[in-house]
Amino acid sequence: MILNLLRATYISLLLVFTGSFSFAQSNYFKMSYGFGGGVNKSYTDVYKGSIGYTAYGVFDYHITPFVTIGLEGQIGRVQGGNVQTDLHNRQFVNQYSAISANVKLMLGEVVDYDKSEFLYNIRGLYAGVGVGVVNNNITDIVRYKPLWAAYDPGYGPFPGKDKSLNLLVPLNFGFNYYINDGYGYMRYIININAQSNFTFGEGLDGYNDSSTKFKNYSPDVYNSYTIGFRYMFGKIKVYHKTL
Repeated sequence: MILNLLRATYISLLLVFTGSFSFAQSNYFKMSYGFGGGVNKSYTDVYKGSIGYTAYGVFDYHITPFVTIGLEGQIGRVQGGNVQTDLHNRQFVNQYSAISANVKLMLGEVVDYDKSEFLYNIRGLYAGVGVGVVNNNITDIVRYKPLWAAYDPGYGPFPGKDKSLNLLVPLNFGFNYYINDGYGYMRYIININAQSNFTFGEGLDGYNDSSTKFKNYSPDVYNSYTIGFRYMFGKIKVYHKTL
């Protein structure tokens, strides 16, 4: 009788444990792709940047629902300066393209969001870093100061290249809002992202002036602010938390 009681107790505990373990698991798709766009602003050797645009496409592999590695391609326009108002009468337009590999870590990977509605709602908050290359294509630039310039009229040419490749390091901060499909799987993602793109070289604005004449002490940067949509697909994988 005691043996039967112990056996029944063991089976009951096993069922409770198995049920609890199963409840704590969820399935998710291992890949996603998407697209989006928005605006950017340049911070270069030209005194004042201006607003341009960025469009992108992205493919991600989901190591977990909240850790991804992926590829991102961009096209857009980065511009700055103004021939009339800039101190040195400089301005540029760069019809650029870029590609980068990146990794992103979301809050849901490192917090126990099951016990907090607030944490659950912000589990898609993330930060990320990457490395890539930007293809600079300067389509409009002032190489010679106009004759009416207030300082050193007719000076030029400003040194630099119209076409170049530079190393790119993007830093990402953003938020993924997840939408389930009719079967309860995380399938759709609305993405909001802020990205600082540090370029190493002098190609982003097309100017490569001597630092003895012009301030030129930091990498050229363009920040982009985008909204996008992503679709999850592929094989299903088990995750140890509920989604």
